[in-house]
Amino acid sequence: MLLRKITLEEFGAYRGKQSLDLTVKRNKPIILIGGLNGCGKTTLLDAIQLTLYGPRARCSGRGNKAYETYLRECINRQHDATRGSSVELEFTVNVDGGEHYYKVTRSWHTSGKSLKEFLSVFLDDEYVGNGANGRPRQPSLKYSKVLSEGWADHVEDLLPLEVASLSFFDGEKIESLADPERASSVIESAVHSLLGVSTVQQLRTDLLALQRRQKLSDEEQHILDKVRAQEHELAAVKQELEEAFQTRDDRKLELRASERRLGSLEDKFADAGGGLFERRVELERERKSVAEQLAELRSSLKQLAAGPLPLLMMSSHLKEVGKQARREQSAAEAGHVLDVLEERDQWLLDLLPEDARQAVTEKLEADRTRRSKSTSLKVDLALPHDTLTQLSVVDEVLGRDKTRAAELLDQAAAAAEELDQLDRQLAGVPEQSDVEALQAERNKQLQEVARVKASAARANERISELTRRVEHVAASLKRAHDEFVRTKVKAEEVERLIKYSEKARGTLERFGEALLQRHIKNLEVAVLVSFKELMRKQGLVEDLRIDTDKFTLTLADANGEAVDPGRLSAGERQLLAISLLWGMMKVAGSHLPSVIDTPLGRLDSLHREHLVDRYFPQASEQVLLLSTDEEIDEYLLGRLKKSVARTYTLVHDDSSFTTGVVEGYWWNGGASNVA
Repeated sequence: MLLRKITLEEFGAYRGKQSLDLTVKRNKPIILIGGLNGCGKTTLLDAIQLTLYGPRARCSGRGNKAYETYLRECINRQHDATRGSSVELEFTVNVDGGEHYYKVTRSWHTSGKSLKEFLSVFLDDEYVGNGANGRPRQPSLKYSKVLSEGWADHVEDLLPLEVASLSFFDGEKIESLADPERASSVIESAVHSLLGVSTVQQLRTDLLALQRRQKLSDEEQHILDKVRAQEHELAAVKQELEEAFQTRDDRKLELRASERRLGSLEDKFADAGGGLFERRVELERERKSVAEQLAELRSSLKQLAAGPLPLLMMSSHLKEVGKQARREQSAAEAGHVLDVLEERDQWLLDLLPEDARQAVTEKLEADRTRRSKSTSLKVDLALPHDTLTQLSVVDEVLGRDKTRAAELLDQAAAAAEELDQLDRQLAGVPEQSDVEALQAERNKQLQEVARVKASAARANERISELTRRVEHVAASLKRAHDEFVRTKVKAEEVERLIKYSEKARGTLERFGEALLQRHIKNLEVAVLVSFKELMRKQGLVEDLRIDTDKFTLTLADANGEAVDPGRLSAGERQLLAISLLWGMMKVAGSHLPSVIDTPLGRLDSLHREHLVDRYFPQASEQVLLLSTDEEIDEYLLGRLKKSVARTYTLVHDDSSFTTGVVEGYWWNGGASNVA
């Protein structure tokens, strides 16, 4: 496909009718379109996609708006909306060795509260590019009602929407393809659509449809209607699921940005002592509790001190009193024994004969004398007889109070230490005026993150719900087909057709797997070569792999260690994404145009030179570059000039807020006055 001409009439900022000739020349594939920010470069890219895909177009300014609302907003603000706007695209496509020339016009206007849209397709299916004199021949276009009514399906055969996203892209936004999750979906889509794998799958699907058609009869038309309705429902749900995935990806990007902003605010808040400020009330309450606890402990210690505990200071004296009590107790017991012994001795003497009494008497007196010595004390305090019992009780009470006092002292010391720590923390709490603004901003960002998370959660729930619906509808459709197959296959010819169709489907499945493996290997090589051609750091990435099941992209360095795409700079991620697209185009060998908006946004000077010298002249047979004067400047224009077929500048009138198109670029005589 090659773009020939685009015409915008009262579209966005483009006032009146503006046309750009997009034909290229041999060895000059580049159309350079310059414009300052806000002049309408992205609007031009949106116009191409809107013309081709209508409500399915992935236009940058649409967002979540309804298609009708978006079309209303696309009408130039100074123009009568009832007369409407239009976008027109002319292009050629090679079909079966011949060239077909298309002109697609999409127009719309308001009518009361409603909006009416019209699509007209003109075709020259025998177009010859050059006449006998070598000059370009004007196409002989004829209106095609069939193509106009079935354009949504026909354009998918010419340029599938998924493939178009690889040809028409924003150079800055394309950086998201360096994200493994986002890249996997694009690689899968490209491999299936751009590299022909989907054609094999479509053949298998067509064979399955052929099988099912053989199983249907006129008598069971109601079953056919049911199957068709379920097929339509399945297609609609899949479309909703695709949109839900896109919404989720948008929410993820928004959430990452919000979380980065919150992280920055959290760091500032922490550096300003915000954590202590938020805990101030808690710290004060905790300090009060610890102070009360310490007061209670000290009160308990005072109560203990008011009891017998001070006697611990007289422990040695108490021991002496105990010894004295035992001595006095022994002396008293000895005195009682002497009285008993004197009575006993007299009784014994009375029993003895007269001649033996003298000797016994001496011995008994000697024994009493010895015993009486123990009753004599140097000091006699006349202590009570239960002194030892009282001292034992005192010892027990002192032991218990001593243990309790030690526990209370330990607890009081710990409480005092904790109280000191709390006082130091409270002393470090910043003033409210120092953190109030940061706290408010952080709380606001917390709410924003929560909002985006909730939105992302709803998007995930929506995806889960739609996935279940897809599975349910697909299962219902399969059951309907299976039931119909079991009951309605009758003729031997039909059975033979089904048998060989199934064999062919198996062969196609194996062929598709082999084709996929080959394309993946070729794609790995092409993307790696492209990346190395564009990269300044030649040793950063030495290997690249694409998983054939999940289509995830993995980078590796010279040591075979995985390289996280997050480690790459913004410019390097942009180059990786561009290399991915370039590699796909190389492997596909498709003659598709490349339309690149903001091609050099985040790149440094050397990377820009690499793109200008190595990528743009070879990206495609036709390359449209939508650039600002700071991206492709006078120096880069000089390097690119040999590959440029045409140049335009979008000139914006700030007084009327409208844009016009003039030929030439800032430094080659087109619009020098607007640079």
